[in-house]
Amino acid sequence: MNVRLHPHAQARLNERGATEVEVIATVENGVTFLAQFGRTGFRCNFPFNAEWNGKFYTTKKIEAIAVQEEEDWLVITVIVKYF
Repeated sequence: MNVRLHPHAQARLNERGATEVEVIATVENGVTFLAQFGRTGFRCNFPFNAEWNGKFYTTKKIEAIAVQEEEDWLVITVIVKYF
């Protein structure tokens, strides 16, 4: 399975604190859920143990919203939550 990032998702990586490697790992190994408009969501927690926007967090949750195109996944957007 090939995972590609839409330009919108690629642009959001840096501003939300995710990496392309983390997003691909989320799609390949994460838990799936139904998202809006018939899309598929993938969710995965990563150890973080660092500061983000002036506050320390131990975990980073990445949610990748994607559509399937033949045998590939196209990630439309990426959501990052810290806790």
